[in-house]
Amino acid sequence: MQTFSIKPSLSGGGGPLLAGVAAAVAGVGAALAFADADSVLRGPFALFFLLLAPGAAIGAVLRGLEPFGRVVTSVAGAIAVNLLVAQGMIATHSWSVTGGIAAVTVISSLVLLPSLVRRLRGRTERRRT
Repeated sequence: MQTFSIKPSLSGGGGPLLAGVAAAVAGVGAALAFADADSVLRGPFALFFLLLAPGAAIGAVLRGLEPFGRVVTSVAGAIAVNLLVAQGMIATHSWSVTGGIAAVTVISSLVLLPSLVRRLRGRTERRRT
């Protein structure tokens, strides 16, 4: 007698949903920090944003690495970006939570921008041929 078992697979369906939830939590954290809201979730969500934004930007640039190497490099890069922003703001005596989040957002956007331009340029060249 042959038995069939159905095992749930994590490889196909959970990735985009998990990424969307992570982006939503990070966005809420940045919004709570900018609004200076008195919420219990402000600190953890803002910290999650500070790790996710530069980590995702660095991970998008490093498409050629293996997944584990890309995760390790993007986490280390996110920590380095946060430490450099904090050190620079403390050295210039201009430390603030909203300023730190704004600086990390700008740096992450600048890191992500060449990757997006390269990806869009590749799509337009494929459409023309």
